[in-house]
Amino acid sequence: MNGDRSIRDRVGRFLTSNPGMVLVGLAIGITAALLQRFGNPPNMGICVACFERDIAGALGLHRLAAVQYIRPEVPGFVLGALLAAAAFGRFRPRAGSAAIARFFLGAFATIGALVFLGCSWRVLMRLAGADGNALVGLMGLVVGVGGGAYCHRVGYKLGPARDMPIVAGLIMPLLMVLLLLLLVFEVSFGEGQAIFFSAKGVGAMHAPLWLSLGAGLLIGFLAQRTRFCTIGAFSDVLLIRDYRQATGVCALVAGALAANLVFGQFKPGFAGQPIAHSNHVWNFLAMALAGLAFSLAGGCPGRQLVLCGEGDGDAAVFVLGMIVGGALAHDLALAGVPDMVIEGVREVGGPGVHGKIAVAVGLAYCLTLGVAARMRAPSRRVPPTDW
Repeated sequence: MNGDRSIRDRVGRFLTSNPGMVLVGLAIGITAALLQRFGNPPNMGICVACFERDIAGALGLHRLAAVQYIRPEVPGFVLGALLAAAAFGRFRPRAGSAAIARFFLGAFATIGALVFLGCSWRVLMRLAGADGNALVGLMGLVVGVGGGAYCHRVGYKLGPARDMPIVAGLIMPLLMVLLLLLLVFEVSFGEGQAIFFSAKGVGAMHAPLWLSLGAGLLIGFLAQRTRFCTIGAFSDVLLIRDYRQATGVCALVAGALAANLVFGQFKPGFAGQPIAHSNHVWNFLAMALAGLAFSLAGGCPGRQLVLCGEGDGDAAVFVLGMIVGGALAHDLALAGVPDMVIEGVREVGGPGVHGKIAVAVGLAYCLTLGVAARMRAPSRRVPPTDW
């Protein structure tokens, strides 16, 4: 028994070290490229916002037939994190911190991501595939995270969470198990009713179920142990000059880049990139919105799923907001449209007027919340504790 505990402690210490973070980043990047190689959409080995949008479609929350599929990576993230949290004594159900504010942060985060056509994880995947438009999105993301970091620095906080019964912390993992069962058995509630599965388009592009679920479980487990967070990496650098998580993000890009070169998935340029548009103004603004919303919520979309596996009800509310935001992005024609070639002429895509208004409203909401929600005196060089 003591030997098992000693091994567990050594593994835990290694994963939280700088070399461990680099190894985890490499593993995530290579795994994401593998998912793309075996069926996931191009430059979308992992995109939490897109995957949650697809789940919303499968449940009938939107009816765009091209993006409807229960992505097993999402339940995998949550259940992998649950396994890690239980094994290392980190499962702690808690909730109660400004639920409605977090719900709308999740909705606007997804809307911003889908106007850009990718969340903070897909920005890195697109960068590793040499999509030049991702550089513009990355700049917007950093600006948004910087705005969130400033709000944290001057006193922004949504309030403390309270300990909850164990059953409350298991609600989101059990929901993820239900989604997996619906996927495995391809449940239908009647002709023309959910569950929906895309016959063509992005929703029909997916790796084998076992590979996607296995990848999600692995990443969820590793991310829980290392507290890996793409938004937290930028925030740590900006707030306290801590580069540990940033090394993991760099390793993720390096691993995905190397795998893309091996698999022939490296296609440099701005034009003709898969599921992307080159409307740079809205690429920047949309990712600024996403980065600001994720920062104010306390973590990137992957980190929010991992927190759900740890029993965090506040993260669960944020994730539900993301799913609803994904549905609204297509029901209300807010999402960006990829560049298209029509009669030999490339037409630049991007958001329509409704999407532009939604980004502006989202930025106004997040900035107002970030400035107004001050619950403690400003402190010097203290990072947010939610990462």
